Amino acid sequence: MKHSKNYRRYHEKIDRTRHYPLAEAVKIIKENKYAKFDESVEIAIRLGVNPKNADQMVRGTVSLPNGTGKSVRVAVFAQTEKAEEAKAAGADFIGAEDLAEKIQGGWTDFDVAVATPDMMRVVGKLGKVLGPRGLMPNPKTGTVTMDLTRTIKELKAGRIEFRVDKQANVAASIGKLSFNENQIMENVHAFVEAILRAKPATAKGAYFLGASICSTMSPGLKIDHAELLQTVKK
Repeated sequence: MKHSKNYRRYHEKIDRTRHYPLAEAVKIIKENKYAKFDESVEIAIRLGVNPKNADQMVRGTVSLPNGTGKSVRVAVFAQTEKAEEAKAAGADFIGAEDLAEKIQGGWTDFDVAVATPDMMRVVGKLGKVLGPRGLMPNPKTGTVTMDLTRTIKELKAGRIEFRVDKQANVAASIGKLSFNENQIMENVHAFVEAILRAKPATAKGAYFLGASICSTMSPGLKIDHAELLQTVKK
């Protein structure tokens, strides 16, 4: 893969074998920004679990204290007074069978879907469309709920979902380079705390094996995860 001159210059400044303290890693990716847009900051964590075993699946949600820096478009499946509640809470798209029909036609111009329990009879038919895109409402992640006001406001404020992949990694966008260093670090700590709380009871041995951080256009910097774990709450 060919990289730009800026990327190669950036790559030469970092030690790919070193595990950086989080504060230093964040400082490096902020100081070496070269893209003209506000890049996202992303973290990836390697876990000591076997995702092939259902009882070692790691997933959940976390409300980032400083948000993600992104505008979140929320689609809500609700009717009557619950539809009015969703509208008042700031939902971008609201509907029932009409919204489902629009999605079946190929429209998925939203970031997260929420549904009241009674609407799952409608939403359930959209599994082949929403499932592969990670948009299917799920009680485990709080997106099937009667408390639409709280859920929508949390999603708008920066609540994100996470789920371990087939290689036992969990990755997420946890802010923007325009955030100050403390805001990025606070978001990282909140995310790591959520990962630790989500540890399966059946997971044996070391659970948190490693982590790295990068911006959209930067190489990844390995984080000193022992130092990182000392700074977060379990």
